Amino acid sequence: MESGCIQTAMAMGLASKKASARSIGVERKNLITVCRFSVKTLLEKYTTEPIDDSSEEFINFAAILEHILSHRFKGNTAGSGSWFSSDGQRSFWEYIRLACSKVQNNCIASIENIENISTSGAKGRAWIRVALMEKRLSEYVSTALRDTRTTRRFYDDGAIMLREEATVLTGMLIGLSAIDFSFCLKGETLDGKSPAVIDYTPYLKFTQSYDYLSDEEDRHSVDSSNSEESVPEHPYIPLVTDEESWSNKCRKMEQRFKIVYAQKGYLEELVRLRESQLKNIETENKCLRAKVEGLTVQSQQEKKELEAIVLELQAQL
Repeated sequence: MESGCIQTAMAMGLASKKASARSIGVERKNLITVCRFSVKTLLEKYTTEPIDDSSEEFINFAAILEHILSHRFKGNTAGSGSWFSSDGQRSFWEYIRLACSKVQNNCIASIENIENISTSGAKGRAWIRVALMEKRLSEYVSTALRDTRTTRRFYDDGAIMLREEATVLTGMLIGLSAIDFSFCLKGETLDGKSPAVIDYTPYLKFTQSYDYLSDEEDRHSVDSSNSEESVPEHPYIPLVTDEESWSNKCRKMEQRFKIVYAQKGYLEELVRLRESQLKNIETENKCLRAKVEGLTVQSQQEKKELEAIVLELQAQL
């Protein structure tokens, strides 16, 4: 009887663990999927107007990213006083502040010194805005992920930042570098205490901007074009008579071209920057090599002089 109760308890515990693991997995999938949609809507929005704090698309993206960075984030625990922020609350900013400290010319110190932003949550939201304006959000997140020790220190098992979805996230964030964001942090108090709420309604009715036909429609189109019944009786009847449909397709193609063109410009600028950095490194490398060669020659000369002095002293003795 007792062994049966133990087995039942173990089975219930195993089922509970499976349900918990499934819930965490669904959370990861939902957040990454809605983030992908949010990035697409931001890129489409940028083709018509600039992106700033008043943009609903940005507000929703910031909320989604905050949820991703806070997914399975370890809460305040006793005995971890060094992890607390100045306001006694911990947020993903505490992780970013440490994990991104190695990023060259980072904005961490600047955000810490903003007068009207004091809470950890507000600093995290300010960092998202500054990183977007710097076009380096993906770089910050990638650098943070490489610091696996710090990442595991701040996140529980199953967190997005500890799974392969984090790599997918950094890939999505690269596209945002093609957008010129404009945010005003000076004189603005970012509320870091109110929770970030994701609006899912725009994505429940989301349609692909560039894939005009679904797979089923493509197959139907191909099948109908190959069938004899699809051949029009009169060869001069236009295949498409809906002018509005053509107009929509042209508009979507134009949007796609603008987005790709903006991304192309960003990548070209990034290549120029990397080439400039490479040239500087090569020049610095040449200088260091010349310096090493000079020191080597100098050390050999000093060695010969010391040997001559030793021989002279031995001769005197």
